[in-house]
Amino acid sequence: MIAQRVRVPAIDDGLAKIRTLDATCRTATPPVPRSAKIELSSRCDLGCFFCASHKRPRTGGDMSQAMYARLVDELRMVGVEQLGLFYIGESMLCEWLPEAIRYAKEVAHFPYVFLTTNGLSATPDRLRACMAAGLDSIKFAFNWSDEHQFQRVTGVPAVEYDRVLENLKSARWIRDDVEHETGHRCSLYASSLLYDGEQSHRVQEMLQGIERCVDHHYWLPLFGHCGLPGPQPAGRPVPVKNLPCWGLFTEAHITVDGKLSACSLDASSRFHMGDLGEMSFIEAWHSSAFQTLRSRHLDGNVKGTACQSCIAY
Repeated sequence: MIAQRVRVPAIDDGLAKIRTLDATCRTATPPVPRSAKIELSSRCDLGCFFCASHKRPRTGGDMSQAMYARLVDELRMVGVEQLGLFYIGESMLCEWLPEAIRYAKEVAHFPYVFLTTNGLSATPDRLRACMAAGLDSIKFAFNWSDEHQFQRVTGVPAVEYDRVLENLKSARWIRDDVEHETGHRCSLYASSLLYDGEQSHRVQEMLQGIERCVDHHYWLPLFGHCGLPGPQPAGRPVPVKNLPCWGLFTEAHITVDGKLSACSLDASSRFHMGDLGEMSFIEAWHSSAFQTLRSRHLDGNVKGTACQSCIAY
């Protein structure tokens, strides 16, 4: 059965809450974040030109299950409500992803567990296992209009585009099957990057098919980049983030080796604010390094900090 196109305000509302810096968050020591992301794998099967996974490659590997369980238990204990099982790498490459979802839901009792994928390894079997384990939502980052743009963006042969598209489309009937069998419903989302002012027109035909398979599709800006590789039109404005950057105050980002990162887009060591193998999450969240960086953001001056060279400013 083909899904009717519907608007699901929950994801818009949820993103707005996480990204809104109210008075309680505008401090060097903000309260425990509502949401946290854990990087299960630093590996990725795409080489997207805009992604830190490609631009700043690290040693590929997966988080140990022991470290994961300890971090998840601690995050829930201190009051984190939403757990994203992804960060920079592609979590579908982590063999025990379904077990990670089940642990977060059934043992740690997270109210909401979510996932973003590029779709290449999100095969029907993997999707079914993740949804049956209790995944609350999955988003496909579908950032291309056709197979030619797919190859330009990812550096992966164009033939893989069809596999990504079929995986995304299969998610709809798999979700319905799992809901019928278990009573649990996994929300389906898709997002696309606005490389330039023409991208929404390029993908218009493709989106007609995509939007029938997901609950909601939305657009995201490509901070700091001028768009697709190759010649670019002159004079196009580059999207710019405002200071302070919300990611430092309202969402935690944990790397595959247990470092708390200050950046939502980059896991390189200059953004590491604490080692969760040596200190508690609260200690790292309120570490002196993190307090100093947040204070500079609140002052509107990141010169001389790790964020000075951020492409978003």
